[in-house]
Amino acid sequence: MHPDHDSIVQDTQRWLTQAVIGLNLCPFAKAVHVKNQIRYHVSQATSAEALLEDLVQELIRLRDADPQEIETTLLVHPDVLNDFLDFNDFLDVVDAAIDELDLEGVIQVASFHPDYEFGDEEPGDITHYTNRSPYPTLHLLREASLEQAIDAIPDAADIFETNKETMRRLGDEGWQALWKE
Repeated sequence: MHPDHDSIVQDTQRWLTQAVIGLNLCPFAKAVHVKNQIRYHVSQATSAEALLEDLVQELIRLRDADPQEIETTLLVHPDVLNDFLDFNDFLDVVDAAIDELDLEGVIQVASFHPDYEFGDEEPGDITHYTNRSPYPTLHLLREASLEQAIDAIPDAADIFETNKETMRRLGDEGWQALWKE
């Protein structure tokens, strides 16, 4: 049994502020957070099929929303796809939904999971934590906004490698220290 809706949102917001923004893993996140333009949707789905329905609704909602109101969405789904390999496989379904809704080039989805692992890193490597979140999460992003942000940041292409180096410098002990009250 997972925490209640509000606790899930609070855990996700804490992860966003402590790790994603606090470690500057995503230099674009702070502005939308400060402007309160992030939609947090906690899915009640308990099956991949139900999650797909929520995903489609959230993709449409983001597509149709005023970017000043909702710039990006975090679709948190604590009761489904808790196994990372199942979650990773579901990303093909995500891509198909984007294609079917004719949103390719409009919205893209980034993936975060408590057990996230990059295929080119050793299983216990600290760099996996760049994409580890408290709950399985799909991050829906407007591509036009992402392109603007990338254009505004020098060396944006190096973000992934910089994040890996940040995590290596931080280490397991530093990561654990982020979460101490």
